[in-house]
Amino acid sequence: MKPGKLLFVVLITLCAIGWKGESGEWRSNFAVDKKNLSATGTNPYFRLTPGLRLYYEKGKDTLVTTVLNETKVIDGVETRAVEDREMKNGQLIELTRDYYAIDRNTKDVYYFGEDVDVYKGGKIAGHEGSWLSGVKGAKFGMMMPGTIEVGQKFYQEQAPGVGMDRAEVVAAEETITTPAGAFNKCVHMKETSALEKDAAEHKWYAPGIGLVRDPEFDLIRVESK
Repeated sequence: MKPGKLLFVVLITLCAIGWKGESGEWRSNFAVDKKNLSATGTNPYFRLTPGLRLYYEKGKDTLVTTVLNETKVIDGVETRAVEDREMKNGQLIELTRDYYAIDRNTKDVYYFGEDVDVYKGGKIAGHEGSWLSGVKGAKFGMMMPGTIEVGQKFYQEQAPGVGMDRAEVVAAEETITTPAGAFNKCVHMKETSALEKDAAEHKWYAPGIGLVRDPEFDLIRVESK
């Protein structure tokens, strides 16, 4: 076979099976019809239901995650605002609004960015980590697949120089016990960052609930209107 033809065959084969090098093993392109995306919906492991509130705790530190009755149009998509309120020793240290949308057909949940207020001494001290899809080269990533498969790898954040978090599905049948109860068939994800290659976090998501454990917090209570 001539060298030129051989190269052509190799390229076609790589496109068919998916390139496994550093640039391709993490899914970064999501062929989404934005008309199918909604600001409200339910993924087996991630709920965009206004009024849902999850309480987390570890020692004196707390985190409250609330699905707000508010939306924001980002990159041409109406997204749902989810507020994270993090307290340390009774003091507010970070208030974040994350923005998500869910595909009505696949139930894939996409992450369109975040507005971050960092507090020091009761006052806003900065907005480190803020980004929005479609602004300064950032584009949305996947937060939670509608169908879970062990080995899936995908970018959650794609904001160059700000946030390049990515997740790998490690397991899908684990049992996790927190003060809120025992949860079966939890999805175990390992999160890393293209910006911090030595950093890694492990998180667990329970069916019908969402996040139940991460390196800093355990779920202690769930409220839903």
